Amino acid sequence: MQLDARRNIIIPGDDKKTLDYCVKSWIQIAKHAINKYGQFSVALSGGSTPKAIFERLVQEHRHDLDWSKVLLFWGDERSVEPDHPDSNFYMAMNCGFDDLPVQKYRMKAEKNLKENAAEYERIINERLPGGTFDLIMLGMGDDGHTASLFPHTEGLKESHKAVIANYVPQKTTWRMTFTYKQIHNARQIFVYVLGKNKANMVHRVLQGAETPEDFPSQNLGLVDHPATWILDEGAASLLQIQRD
Repeated sequence: MQLDARRNIIIPGDDKKTLDYCVKSWIQIAKHAINKYGQFSVALSGGSTPKAIFERLVQEHRHDLDWSKVLLFWGDERSVEPDHPDSNFYMAMNCGFDDLPVQKYRMKAEKNLKENAAEYERIINERLPGGTFDLIMLGMGDDGHTASLFPHTEGLKESHKAVIANYVPQKTTWRMTFTYKQIHNARQIFVYVLGKNKANMVHRVLQGAETPEDFPSQNLGLVDHPATWILDEGAASLLQIQRD
């Protein structure tokens, strides 16, 4: 359904049906990209829903793709070593991607974040025509942040760079993250939000007053390139929508 000019929403059903949809759509987009472009480029995210998606992809679709043509990048990363439990890279590898012949390009956020962010942007532009991803996977935090674009951080204002080091005072730490510029350059922008505990924030972000400094995920999607929000029934339970 089209929610507004910048955002579409998909509500497949309960959490199980929604997870099924997430996995199947990921595979469909990957197959289409490989057939059309010779490779599938995706920027992964952290969080419990992507973790469940990754596990299903590895366990159930190991033989459904030419995984050597899959390029894994990350949309944001914590300032920790790649073997740290909090690392988004570690989480994806631990789900089984390390056993597949994928091409991996991790964010080196454990040190020298500003220099490594610039290098990551260079790698993206070198490996991907126009720096364009086939799919960028995103989530929404309890405070309305997305990637590592947190409320009232300097990264929200960046309009030139594609990858930045963003200081997050709420966490007293630095993060590496895509900017809105890089996100909106993707062919598909998917925002995955599952769980009734997210319903209030989903409602505030999608149908509340537009205050993206407070809720950065409100800025996702452009009029000529909408973002797609994939919600389960719990997360969508407070939205005022008309179904056909």
